[in-house]
Amino acid sequence: MVAITTQADAAQPRAPLSRGRVLSTAVALADEGGVEALSMRRIAQALGVVPMALYKHVANKNELLDGMIDVLVGEIDPPARDTGWQTAVRLRVLSARRMLLRHPWASEVIEARTKARATPTPAVMAYLDSMIGIFRAGGFSLDLVHHAMHVMGSRLLGFSQELFQDSPGGEPDPDAPPPEEMAARYPHITELAMAVAHDEGSVVGSGCDDQFEFEFALDLTLDGLERLRGTA
Repeated sequence: MVAITTQADAAQPRAPLSRGRVLSTAVALADEGGVEALSMRRIAQALGVVPMALYKHVANKNELLDGMIDVLVGEIDPPARDTGWQTAVRLRVLSARRMLLRHPWASEVIEARTKARATPTPAVMAYLDSMIGIFRAGGFSLDLVHHAMHVMGSRLLGFSQELFQDSPGGEPDPDAPPPEEMAARYPHITELAMAVAHDEGSVVGSGCDDQFEFEFALDLTLDGLERLRGTA
């Protein structure tokens, strides 16, 4: 339960309001009552401040949701050391799933906000960059990493809906760093983006060859089932 500040509490020293406090309180309120019931007024009440004070730290509801996503992604375990790529990926995805089980509202928000933005939030970008790095360190070619990311889809974040868009679009991020800084920050994403081929005639627009990716995932699944059938 999120504690509501009372008159008796007012005499106690209050921790300075910060972006981190606003976001963690918002996450707790969403856990308690669902993200649909979340509002600046409820967050302000829980923090014992006036709603206008929150806007110094989050400009609007979308920025609030993006910040909440970054808080949640921060709960995912870092990559395991001294292990193979398959174990490292599996452990990290399962950690992401545990995070989503703690926050049942999160998958819908992550999917909606990632698709609405021109680029994912910084924490999601860093997470995906590190996952690409695990595949690359495991000996995957850039082409195979590209297809693996499509196959894994949002499972990388613990759920099973399609998450990634290859076509530019969505809300621009006014605070996005320039391309050279983005490249330095997310080297694995940059390397992959520069290397993959795209199909201008794709039904999803100027993006990846959706037919190829569909068949690749289907064949990979069937091959895996055949391997399991043979060992049963």
